[in-house]
Amino acid sequence: MKISDFLKLITAILVSQAAGVIGSFFTVSAISNWYDQLVKPTLIPPGWVFAPAWITLYTLMGISLFLVWKSYGSNKKRMAVIIFFIQLFLNALWSILFFGMENPLLGLINIFILLGVIILTIIIFYQISKKAAYLLIPYLVWVGFAAYLNYAIWVLN
Repeated sequence: MKISDFLKLITAILVSQAAGVIGSFFTVSAISNWYDQLVKPTLIPPGWVFAPAWITLYTLMGISLFLVWKSYGSNKKRMAVIIFFIQLFLNALWSILFFGMENPLLGLINIFILLGVIILTIIIFYQISKKAAYLLIPYLVWVGFAAYLNYAIWVLN
């Protein structure tokens, strides 16, 4: 791997991880206050699962972005990167809405939009790099599960 590609890979991973860092500012402060008081569904994983899961998913997202970024230029590549950043923004926004604003309904609306944009990202990434698209499948599954949890928390509370 060329040094320039390695730097692109690190940058793509760090950019993706940044969404998690932004979201964690809103999440950490709400967990011990508001979130702990909520009725939660029985399928909710233990709290320690979320950090390693998200770190792994953001890393996979960064690698996926890198594979598209290093591909040869095209209008599809530009659109793919724009859509990727839209879903990354929606990802961070969910933590602000759900935890920061303590609003499961707004979080739920956001997460359904996020799921659609993740699917769109996978479709356009697939046209550029099949590997990049496949790397986003665990993210789609996890966000789908998070949508279930968000919905259940909204209904239960």
